[in-house]
Amino acid sequence: MSAKSAEEEKREKELYDAIVDGDEELAVEASKALVEEFKRDPRDVLNNVMLPALRYVGELYEKGEYFIADMVISAEAFKKAMNEVILPLFRKNKESSARIVCVFGTVQGDIHDLGKNLAASIFTSEGFEVIDLGTDVPPEKFVEKVKETSAKVVGLSALMTTTMPNQKKVIDYLKESGLRNNVIIIAGGAPITEEWVNEIGADICGNDVFKALREVKALLGLEVLSQTAEEGEKVMVKSVKRGGDKDAAS
Repeated sequence: MSAKSAEEEKREKELYDAIVDGDEELAVEASKALVEEFKRDPRDVLNNVMLPALRYVGELYEKGEYFIADMVISAEAFKKAMNEVILPLFRKNKESSARIVCVFGTVQGDIHDLGKNLAASIFTSEGFEVIDLGTDVPPEKFVEKVKETSAKVVGLSALMTTTMPNQKKVIDYLKESGLRNNVIIIAGGAPITEEWVNEIGADICGNDVFKALREVKALLGLEVLSQTAEEGEKVMVKSVKRGGDKDAAS
């Protein structure tokens, strides 16, 4: 493998810093340069530059140097580069026969989306086609989209204890529509526990996005995420959860 040029290393640092600083424009520019000018594989850019930058943001949060607002800004820069540069290349290179649709959304009454957005990005990077319904999503919208897309995975996010029951409502609607047995249901969010997941009849606790990803892939018979990427993001995932805890308590 040939050594990186000074210009390529410069672009890597620009992308890393852009995510840490929340600079959306530079994040797009630098990621585009890496995949277009330097012919870097988009998965390599994601795993070795973008995700480590998010990890560092998580570490800054854990040290008290970043606040939840800073994490949101960094996540937006990450998302911008993902949506405009990385994801289109994933879709272009993806085999149509491997299309597995996930429907993600924050349940009705809840407008928090940081954890959901991170999960959507990680699942997309692993080859899933993620349909993000956004926040404050009514149960019937989940059902409608599962029917429309023949989705195999449904992700239900709730960051407040008051909206947790709406995860169960979605599952009840899926049952009534005869779709429950067709999907793997992930219930995630700061207050969500394994006990709650079992109580409402979901399949997977989504507090740790990488653990959830492993379990989804196992149920679908797919390969698992690399250990390196998984370990690299544990701090960020914990920080997102803790940020949700603080936000929900405020």
